Amino acid sequence: MTDRVPTDPRRIDVHQHVIPPVRARAITGRAAAVGWPAPSWDEHSAIAMMDRRSIATGVLSYAAPLAGPDDPAAAREAARSVNEYTAELVKNRPDRFGHFAALPLPDVDGALAETAHALDELGADGVMVLSNAHGRYLGDPAFEPLWAELDARSAVVLVHPTAPPGAPVPEVPAPLADFPYDTTRTALHMTMQGVPRRYPRMKVILPHAGGFLPYAAHRFALAARLTDGEERGTPQDFLADLRRFYFDTAISTGATTLPSLLAFAEPDHILYGSDFPMLPEDWGTDFDTALDDSPHWDSGRLHAVNRGNAELLIPRLANGSRHS
Repeated sequence: MTDRVPTDPRRIDVHQHVIPPVRARAITGRAAAVGWPAPSWDEHSAIAMMDRRSIATGVLSYAAPLAGPDDPAAAREAARSVNEYTAELVKNRPDRFGHFAALPLPDVDGALAETAHALDELGADGVMVLSNAHGRYLGDPAFEPLWAELDARSAVVLVHPTAPPGAPVPEVPAPLADFPYDTTRTALHMTMQGVPRRYPRMKVILPHAGGFLPYAAHRFALAARLTDGEERGTPQDFLADLRRFYFDTAISTGATTLPSLLAFAEPDHILYGSDFPMLPEDWGTDFDTALDDSPHWDSGRLHAVNRGNAELLIPRLANGSRHS
């Protein structure tokens, strides 16, 4: 028996973005810099998009650097501003929005302070970090105090891609290749440094099907053979650590991508994502159709991807996302 259409089409979108009005100019400039269409966002247009696409709840995140590398004070201020703006949206419409709070890495003290404020005071559903923090990848030992705190809280962490260090390839927009590359790079770095194994209660979501991770996972498992110690175990142990990650489906439901994700990921670790408005709605609906029309669904699994797995990951959404 197959599940070709959603049994409950009201999706939970774990990869949806917010653009506070005071950040709109910065986001437009960033989009132009990476060769991508400039997105626009407001609460009402987001809800209208969600209604058209059968999305009950969108978990919002601000997926861009908060400030320059030499201005941690500005990054802290920007994170607080973005998070308080988003928390107010969720307060007003808890049925339609959730919130992954932005953290001002590589400032670990600032990130710890913002984690406490966001989770304890603002009621955020988790936190969001970029795949590299001004060139520092997430397996960096300096970030250990943050992972320890998030693990103690059993927190959900969205790792959103950003441009890797170095010059881009001319005529190749960074979101096409560099962003999934950077997701892959930081996930592999975290795993080689043992982060998922040391902090198993922390639930880390990799957008866009984890970049290239599912496709190349067995190649990456060779990392276990590149050390004289036993901390990485066998290649099978390394693969098990890679499978600790969660993955979303944003821009990743093509006929050659989705089967790779389904073959690799744990069944309850795949989540629906739209990447709106960074991915224009008319582009995103094509990926929605590919998701729903895929011939690879076992009974009930499409429903799990559309909302069931997110309800397990963020339990408040099981009731809070219901709307008439």
